[in-house]
Amino acid sequence: MNSQIALADGTLSDAVATVGVLIAKARAAMDAFENGDQDRIDEAVTALAWSLYKPDHAEALAELAVRDTGLGNVASKIIKNTRKTFGTLRDLMRVKTTGVIEELPDKGLVKYAKPVGVVAAVCPSTNPAATPVNKAMMALKGGNAVIIAPSPAGYKTTARTVNLMRAELVKCGHPEDLVQILPAPVSKELTQALMEACDFIACTGSQNNVRRAYSSGTVAIGVGAGNVPVIVDSSADLDDAAEKICASKIFDNSTSCSSENSLVILDNVYEDAIAALERAGGYRTSAAEKQRVVDTLWVGGALNRNVIAKDADVFADAAHLGEEAAQAKFFIVEDDNITGSKLSDEKLSLVLTVYRAIDFDDAKAKVAQILEVKGRGHSCGIHTQDADHARALAEELDVVRVLVNQAHTFGNGGSFTNGLNFTLSMGCGTWAGNSISENLNYRHFINITHLVTTIEEDKPSEEELFGAYWQKFGK
Repeated sequence: MNSQIALADGTLSDAVATVGVLIAKARAAMDAFENGDQDRIDEAVTALAWSLYKPDHAEALAELAVRDTGLGNVASKIIKNTRKTFGTLRDLMRVKTTGVIEELPDKGLVKYAKPVGVVAAVCPSTNPAATPVNKAMMALKGGNAVIIAPSPAGYKTTARTVNLMRAELVKCGHPEDLVQILPAPVSKELTQALMEACDFIACTGSQNNVRRAYSSGTVAIGVGAGNVPVIVDSSADLDDAAEKICASKIFDNSTSCSSENSLVILDNVYEDAIAALERAGGYRTSAAEKQRVVDTLWVGGALNRNVIAKDADVFADAAHLGEEAAQAKFFIVEDDNITGSKLSDEKLSLVLTVYRAIDFDDAKAKVAQILEVKGRGHSCGIHTQDADHARALAEELDVVRVLVNQAHTFGNGGSFTNGLNFTLSMGCGTWAGNSISENLNYRHFINITHLVTTIEEDKPSEEELFGAYWQKFGK
């Protein structure tokens, strides 16, 4: 690794030395942080939340993020900045994370929560304000300090976000160095040095970053790629499903890993479901237009950064889809080839691939095929009135989350109407090479010490443990 990096002021600095200074500041801040006092911890967490939730901050950072990255839209990012922050704060204020957090007298156990240390928070360009605050809130809830490694594309937004967090911490008497950011220009070398020097990594973003985090030698949690397929079942309320799919698909121009990328519609409601999607704002492309969509969306086998996460009229113009398409909210592209077509892959755009299924078993099989292309472990969904169909997906598919009758983007990372933790980082289990199979939450930012005392002996007899086996197979 070439550890020489050029800093914004034109000087050269060694990446390891630069990170070393940040780590030292973070440890000093932790020493000064009253992280044995739950009220003070919660005050610090609330300060971080307010630094982004404050209306003028949420709006300004949303505007800066769109200018900074060219991804998404301002209205959605304002919602993301506020809704995710508010929901995460709700979750965090309901739990204890320092001192004794659980007592189990019947087992002779008392559990004490302690910090994990200095956290490296690797953050993506898609959420350059919301993700840094989300991770910082969780990190400080555990009594830790955090150093943000932003995407270079979103650096201005993340740097401004960090400055606002630090100012809010100072306002309520907490060390500002509890939250820091890597200096510009951010590089792979600088991020790598941080990952190797910190105590814990929470990595959201490209799979390349996740792999580097896991191979850094530091304990890490990474997330998997999204590519959400959703079934529209025969019993679905088609207009309700279409409205939810539309709202989710167009949110922030599909930058979310939880955005629907494919629909699998049952044959006996197929045309009615398409009509409902059109009423909700979808534009059904022709065969010729389908090819233009593919040629526009992928260039040289890679997603075209000039059209991903852009408004519908921008994409329609680039793909020469015409005026009617330019007035639409999203684009319906029908396909019947999953394994041999790029349309089954993640698209990060307002393009929604639609497949026809003979029956529910065929739909389930198609969802599994799509997830094998990309997104295994992440999520899928279903619009249905048949609880058995929803349970079948949960029982048989290799995903962490199955959402039922929900707008995926608004439910997958936590919702006020489901029980998932609010987060911007979704673990996808070993199916995606991840160490967690749940939404990233405060529990991942604490260590637990177990005080163990003796209890009355709990030792069953041999007959109790082996009896059924002996009766069936003998000794």
